[in-house]
Amino acid sequence: MVVIPNGTLRVVDGIKRVYYDGYWIKAYDPPADSLQAKKALIQATTRRLFNHVEHGINIPGKRLDETRNAFEQEQVPARKRVKGAMLAGTLFNRATDIFTKLVELQEQGIEIDEDNALMQECGDCLQEALSLGRMVLHRSGEEGIDELWGEPFRAFSIPVEAFYESRYIKIAQTLRDIDRISDMMVHTFANDPLFADAPTIIRRFTDEAKNKCETLRTDEDIFDVWAGFVVASEQLGAYAPPMPAQPDVPLMRHAADGTRLIKQGRALITYLSRARVTMPRSTKNYLERCEEYQHTYHPPIPVHAVATG
Repeated sequence: MVVIPNGTLRVVDGIKRVYYDGYWIKAYDPPADSLQAKKALIQATTRRLFNHVEHGINIPGKRLDETRNAFEQEQVPARKRVKGAMLAGTLFNRATDIFTKLVELQEQGIEIDEDNALMQECGDCLQEALSLGRMVLHRSGEEGIDELWGEPFRAFSIPVEAFYESRYIKIAQTLRDIDRISDMMVHTFANDPLFADAPTIIRRFTDEAKNKCETLRTDEDIFDVWAGFVVASEQLGAYAPPMPAQPDVPLMRHAADGTRLIKQGRALITYLSRARVTMPRSTKNYLERCEEYQHTYHPPIPVHAVATG
């Protein structure tokens, strides 16, 4: 068996791809390592994390003192968690504000050393925000997304090329989990007469989700990739098993439970594909729900009267 080293580059069907952990991922050339490139990465990763985490934590950096005081004064644990998430968001924005000004100074010909006081403050803000990341939840409310939360700090602290490499590793891990979820969904419904045509639609959606996961928004193919992903998602979201004119209560419960499970899987794969990082707790919980469904409906409730057309 030929072992392919991680980081191997190859052109596959006319597209440059890089190999990581079993997946050939669409590869992009990193920009030259500079403060300008780091600023763009910090801004992009900060916007991206705010797009995927709970609402209300995108607080302007100039309100850092207010936010910190609100967090430190709070005594109720549930409220303190939320205010900790707000403080983390404020710190990220403060770091972005500082780094933006540093780049503007550099563009005016002023040299910025790594031991510059503002560089130190920027790093401190990012480090503290990262430490508060455990208080921040994904918009689903089920768990945090620590890998995504740490990206602005990594964009600041490591070379740009190394940051891109870390992205490919995370994408490979995400593709693996998308496949795990999809395989479980297909396995769950493959032998269920009520949902006989669901696996084909699930596979189609999974392929589009994986394509979306590895494609950057700046890619010229994003228009077709995003359109394909949305259409496949809509088709799976609209799926309903065929039912007889007068189904009995057990059959209606079976159909409702299966449909709910499909929608939950669709949502989780969507979260993973868009964030491009793993969500281990959500994935584990969903796989367990699939096992519970199989246990409940194995053998499946007879559906000899189910409409087929």
